[in-house]
Amino acid sequence: MTVQQTLTDESIDTEPQRVNSTSRVAFASFIGTAIEFYDFYIYATAAALIIGPVFFPQSSDSAQMLQSFATFGIAFLARPIGSALFGHFGDRIGRKSTLVASLLLMGVSTTLIGLLPGYASIGFWAPLILCFLRLGQGLGLGGEWGGAALLATENAPKGKRAWFGMFPQLGPSIGFLLSNGVFLVLTLTLTNEQFFSWGWRIPFLLSAVLVLVGMYVRLKLVESPVFTKAMEKNEQLKVPLVETLKFHWRPLLLGSLAMVACYALFYISTVFSLQYGTKNLDISKGDFLRMLCVAIVFMTIATPLSAWASDRWGRKPVLLIGIIFTLLSGFLMEPLLTSGSMGLVQLFLIIELFLMGVIFAPMGALLPELFPTQVRYTGSSAAYNLGGILGASLAPAIAGYLVVIGGLSWVGGYISVAALISLVAVILIRETRNDSFD
Repeated sequence: MTVQQTLTDESIDTEPQRVNSTSRVAFASFIGTAIEFYDFYIYATAAALIIGPVFFPQSSDSAQMLQSFATFGIAFLARPIGSALFGHFGDRIGRKSTLVASLLLMGVSTTLIGLLPGYASIGFWAPLILCFLRLGQGLGLGGEWGGAALLATENAPKGKRAWFGMFPQLGPSIGFLLSNGVFLVLTLTLTNEQFFSWGWRIPFLLSAVLVLVGMYVRLKLVESPVFTKAMEKNEQLKVPLVETLKFHWRPLLLGSLAMVACYALFYISTVFSLQYGTKNLDISKGDFLRMLCVAIVFMTIATPLSAWASDRWGRKPVLLIGIIFTLLSGFLMEPLLTSGSMGLVQLFLIIELFLMGVIFAPMGALLPELFPTQVRYTGSSAAYNLGGILGASLAPAIAGYLVVIGGLSWVGGYISVAALISLVAVILIRETRNDSFD
């Protein structure tokens, strides 16, 4: 070997490895989930307001509601498939490229929904294609959260995993504010005819611009040190999902059940409440969307407070307190929503979404901490999204059925039962605050 070759090899060996700055990690994990959940929530809002009349006009009002909420639930069924698909590649080839792909799939599906003709134009093809695009949204979101949570926690300084895991948890509340804000502006500036004719499409088309921003940010990232180390040791598994199901089924099951309360609480408080408030309480779309925007601010406030507390005292104590209060909050639904007071309706929404922030924030650290590096993307994504099937996929539809047969008290009971399921799961989960990432 020549002297020149030796010097060249030494310069390669001693070249400092690129690392992500903490600010870039925080922003990239936040912006992606904010965009993905913006996409997801605009459909949730549209499902409560517009999807039924546009894509199922041949049905009665109640059937339109159930069919609209059914298309909403389809995406949740696709999310575990997305978590398995993107988790496989995330654990095999890296977090960065997988995150870019999931964001692109979600953005394309959302934009195409905005361009999709209604039933009046293309008949049964309209709801059929809509269901297909909802599957695309579900697949994309299924791979998004796990990758964003890993991006944040695997790059986090010691003792601050929950704090950094908070940034992808902030994405949903900001995405919700954006989606509801856009719909609020549309309802205030357009007539009902304009909104039903073409205005509802605008939020979906805006997704294309947001996705370009997210793509730019994420393409600037490098792999996390934890995953880079695993690649250098050639520790990637051939089929991470098989390993997860075979050796890590217990944390997968408990993590999924722990997420049930989050999902049920959020989607009943937003999607179902929006539909019920505008149809049964005679609250205008604009007024209810304003109340939801106010309430989501309290979720945004609760998120960093809960993340800080879970770094200081542990994931389990914070989750247990939040879930117990969530269980009790189910008893407030009927008296507050049927009070006839806008202020008490607002109070209910604030309580529920504040509690959502409390129990959602620690999950950004807890779920990744339950799994080793080789299956962390697959395991945490699967737990997060299986919880979505159990807690959210049919929650608005079930709530709509329960309110018909038993009234709002039954819907409040649904929230309490979901909280009880998560309470048992969290009790059985080990504390992970002091675990090290291998």
